[in-house]
Amino acid sequence: MQQLAGKVAIVTGASSGIGHASAALFAREGAKLVVSARRRTELDALVTAIARDGGEAIAVPGDVRDESLAQVLVETALDRFGGLDIAFNNAGAIGEALPVPDLSPQAWRDLLEINLTSAFLGARQQIPAMLARGGGSIIFTSTFVGHTVGFPGMGAYAASKAGLIGLTQVIAAEYGGRGIRANALLPGGTDTPMGRAAAPTPEARAFVEGLHALKRLAAPQEIARSALYLASDAASFVTGTALRVDGGVSITRA
Repeated sequence: MQQLAGKVAIVTGASSGIGHASAALFAREGAKLVVSARRRTELDALVTAIARDGGEAIAVPGDVRDESLAQVLVETALDRFGGLDIAFNNAGAIGEALPVPDLSPQAWRDLLEINLTSAFLGARQQIPAMLARGGGSIIFTSTFVGHTVGFPGMGAYAASKAGLIGLTQVIAAEYGGRGIRANALLPGGTDTPMGRAAAPTPEARAFVEGLHALKRLAAPQEIARSALYLASDAASFVTGTALRVDGGVSITRA
């Protein structure tokens, strides 16, 4: 039985990595999808692949920092598929790896807009649509960085992603009684284009792998399965959580 049969989902950052893997998995589990990212070519390829496998998806390219994109994504879900049940606000960036005194205020603001403000803009459009549907599941991609571990050079990234956990908890408290669940997904190191950019050499990758209890990076599909859990009725009593899917990096000291 498909876990998301009859559901309508938005997935941002869907052109690659965790977003791409999650969109493909959600479609296989029966969801109708509105997928978004900045790169149109990659989105169109994803939609084609989903259709080839018997699923249904529409691509809406754009920049998540643009408030109008959040509105268009929800309107597309309503117009094309009749409602909205799931929103995976996954788009994000790492930013410059600099100590706090060397980080420019503009770089700080840019990263907070991409990682945190965009999630707020998405949620404020998604919540009314879910209320009209009788409830739904909102998922944000946060990280263990700034939650259980502090990495040098990642001040803006850590602050923006930690902020998502606070936003998650407030939404969960505000709308739990009206059927909306909100959760933050905290991946560990994952073999994505962003992850490879953060550890660009074999030595850097080996170092990052060694930080994890499992001594490896996650495949995007592994993180996608946890996103599916939070999106599905299997997590019907799960809200306000910071779900670590981090391969044990938060607890490893050896």
